[in-house]
Amino acid sequence: MTTARAPHAVIIGSGIAGPVTAMALQRVGIGCVLYEAYPSTADTVGAFLGLAPNGLDALRALDLHELVRAQGFDTPTIRMSMASGRPLAQFTLARTDGVPAQTVSRAKLYQALRAEAERRGVRIEYGKRLTDAATDGESVRARFDDGTEARADLLIGADGLQSVTRRLIDPDAPKPRYIPLLNVGGFVAGVDVPGEVGVQHMIVGRRCFFGYIPLPTGEVWWFANPPQATELSRDELAGMTQQVWRAKLARLFAKDKTPAIKLVEATPEIFAGWNTYDFPSVPTWHRDRMIIIGDAAHATSPAAGQGASMAMEDGIELARCLRDLPDVPSAFSAFERLRRDRVERVVAQGKKNGEAKALSPWMQLLLPLVFRSKSGGDLRWMYDHHIDWDARVRGDTRAAMSHR
Repeated sequence: MTTARAPHAVIIGSGIAGPVTAMALQRVGIGCVLYEAYPSTADTVGAFLGLAPNGLDALRALDLHELVRAQGFDTPTIRMSMASGRPLAQFTLARTDGVPAQTVSRAKLYQALRAEAERRGVRIEYGKRLTDAATDGESVRARFDDGTEARADLLIGADGLQSVTRRLIDPDAPKPRYIPLLNVGGFVAGVDVPGEVGVQHMIVGRRCFFGYIPLPTGEVWWFANPPQATELSRDELAGMTQQVWRAKLARLFAKDKTPAIKLVEATPEIFAGWNTYDFPSVPTWHRDRMIIIGDAAHATSPAAGQGASMAMEDGIELARCLRDLPDVPSAFSAFERLRRDRVERVVAQGKKNGEAKALSPWMQLLLPLVFRSKSGGDLRWMYDHHIDWDARVRGDTRAAMSHR
């Protein structure tokens, strides 16, 4: 990207997309500051997530793959079964070159990425909630709720599902689509469960989907997706105490032959529950000198196992576009051409993966037939996706993307 001086970026949000994008921009000579709405201690607790192998592959461009892999553990296999214990299917989550999927604590991943970004010289400002932004010729000015402002050449919204940046770019942008499932889970030690270490055990319960992973440390991480027809408010979710969750899950799993109740009872603290959302499509990703990436642009259901990896890919691709194209508008347009079809296909796959979680008992009777006729489909398009950092982004952006 050619300018009279080194360009500068403001990045809103320091979850996954924000730090990765900051380090990618740094690699191409674009300075930036990360602005995080919450204090630095806000993410010390929380759930875990799947990190797909295509995300780890993308991080190789920034020499971050080993750092991130060290935060989690390999989970290359999913075994699905019915509540009765009847096997349904087994899937391998790995690239053709053998790189496996991983599972990692969300808080641990956030902290590692932020710490590495700061070690590389990226400044992070905490307690800065974006309220407004406006472009003025060759710059954009961001305003925060504490009365401060920041001016830069471009503004990147990595501010998640409830993105303020998305609304500023397009006041008519769609809201996230509610998926009628809740998310809850926990970490527990000292409980023996059936199954191999590092295997993701997914169970289609009679009344609730359940999953657990035995860790090399002896811990077990588990989650559940209770059906919830209507979207719960923040206050309603906050009102679901530990006692409420334990009673609710005990009812849902009462007739299942699984370790669910044993794990729930032994868990010291169940995660605060949250709603499930995705975005089928966000029509407008960028305007003038502002753009959205990650969940702000294309949140996917957790059932896809791709949210973190899509955010990582976004950061790498955006930096390449800004590196190789002559101005911000053309770089933003190239980024969208490179990313939109892929991420919307991933969102659709996530919705498909999650449909079994809310099936009625009668529909569940058909699942063994479905899995016998379909092995889950060929997902190499998802896992083998590779971004060639050294390839230049040109007019025909398809040439800059390859599939191994």
